[in-house]
Amino acid sequence: MKTTLAGSAIAAFPKLTLAKTSDDFLELRAAAGEARLYGDKGGASPLWLYNDRLPGPEIRVKQGERVRVRFINELDEPTSIHWHGIRIDNAMDGVAGVTQPAVGPGESFDYDFVAPDAGTYWYHAHNMSWNQVPRGLSGPLIVEDHDNLFSGDADISLVLSDWRLDENGVLDTASFGARHDFSHAGRLGNWLTVNGVSLPDIPLQKGRWHRLRLINVSASRILDLAPERMGAKLIALDGQTLSEPREVSGIVQLAPAQRMDLAVQPTEPGTFPLEMMTGQPFAFANFQVSDGGGRDGPLSLPPVNRLPEPDLADALELPLVMQGGAMGGMRALMEDRSEDEVRKMVQDGQFWTFNGVAGMQGEPMFNARRGETIVLESRNDTGFPHAMHIHGHHFRLLEKDGEPLKHQDWRDTFTTQPQETVKIAFVADNPGKWLIHCHMLGHAASGMMTWFEVV
Repeated sequence: MKTTLAGSAIAAFPKLTLAKTSDDFLELRAAAGEARLYGDKGGASPLWLYNDRLPGPEIRVKQGERVRVRFINELDEPTSIHWHGIRIDNAMDGVAGVTQPAVGPGESFDYDFVAPDAGTYWYHAHNMSWNQVPRGLSGPLIVEDHDNLFSGDADISLVLSDWRLDENGVLDTASFGARHDFSHAGRLGNWLTVNGVSLPDIPLQKGRWHRLRLINVSASRILDLAPERMGAKLIALDGQTLSEPREVSGIVQLAPAQRMDLAVQPTEPGTFPLEMMTGQPFAFANFQVSDGGGRDGPLSLPPVNRLPEPDLADALELPLVMQGGAMGGMRALMEDRSEDEVRKMVQDGQFWTFNGVAGMQGEPMFNARRGETIVLESRNDTGFPHAMHIHGHHFRLLEKDGEPLKHQDWRDTFTTQPQETVKIAFVADNPGKWLIHCHMLGHAASGMMTWFEVV
């Protein structure tokens, strides 16, 4: 079945529901579809969609609630669904070839897990992700806290995605898998949408506190945002609520797969933009503030999630050295390899390594005892930034370039700049086989992917 989604000048943000089966599963289907990514001025782009929507339907549950999703694959190629940032049973993590077989065309798979932590998460394809996610296979997963301090239309999910469009405003599908993208910064687009809509208007009310859940589902694009220009306070990162609202100045980077929750209380009716701050400020959405006729009191936050604190005094410390890529990065690989070996890596499309190893191997990068603290010191010896994601766990961001961070926040994805060293720590408390990979999806496909096992 093929459906078409039309663009809209006004972004509506419905709380989407999924059809339930008789055995109480939500039904989620992946199939071919179309949407106008450049608004009415652009042509219809061929996409792959969940339940004929861009982004996929918002799945919204309460903390501690059981999530049961029956996924049905109506595409012509295998796929699977990863529930990004959720600390769930390993068998439900959705990594094709590691935690489950890929779901073939016409087949189905039942995902059944409990959502333990309140926050902003998302789901996306995890088989040939470099090809499937930037065609549209992603959607928000919101786990509400029990108090639900931001309710109704004051709780807004904003799925941010960049697209590579041709001169007709249509998705450029011919460039998927381009070796230049894989070996450089990844697949970068030239147009941004919010909830699948080009330049939307987002309704807010004067005097009311709103929670803006920003989710970057781009294949490679790091978004440079400036919450201060919106008068917003930072209240959560990667699904984890902060202990108190945080004033932030300057640019805050939102890398692929990362989430950032903002609280904003407009003081006057009118319009203000959501801007990309790379180069000159570029507005890719507008907030339209109406006169709500009242004013909320002081900002309150839900309780923080209870995550296991790392024990740094008794930790397994490991390096995670990134090498390879263009801009001279491949030369570093020749320290331990012959020219012929490096040439073969390039011919095989393997441009990147972790600790000198390209791509998934039969043996894990490390084994951890359940409950053991792991400290990873990540050194980026490449010419490009990377967004590193760890499955099944959240970690404390401890240091950058040897300096302790003022805010050692919980994350599930961290950004590392060229020649930067980042230290993180987490408790390996979730049994199973878990991935570590770059969320510039082409980088993961061309070498930046490994795994560890908690036993």
